[in-house]
Amino acid sequence: MDPKTWQQIAQLRGWLDDNAGDLSERERILLRTLKITEEAGEVAEAVHGAVGGNPRKGASHTWNDVEKELCDVIVTAFVALATVNPDAGEKVFDARLQHLVDRVVPSAPKG
Repeated sequence: MDPKTWQQIAQLRGWLDDNAGDLSERERILLRTLKITEEAGEVAEAVHGAVGGNPRKGASHTWNDVEKELCDVIVTAFVALATVNPDAGEKVFDARLQHLVDRVVPSAPKG
């Protein structure tokens, strides 16, 4: 993955750390992990709105809103991962992604 992505994730994590107040490292990890679920709920809300799944609200969102919310989930998960392990981007994530690809596409070239 592009190193710039992980630099930006580190910037976000740093900003959150700088503004975490009295939270311990453990509390930061817990709260940032829970934030992933909150963001996933926003994806669900956007999907419901994009398909008009709630008759009371109608078409309250677009598929572009869904895309943005999915990006928020990804970024939030990356920030949580970087909070657990600041070196995870280049090590843990890339290795895990390759493992998942290998599991379903055994002949995929290793990057």
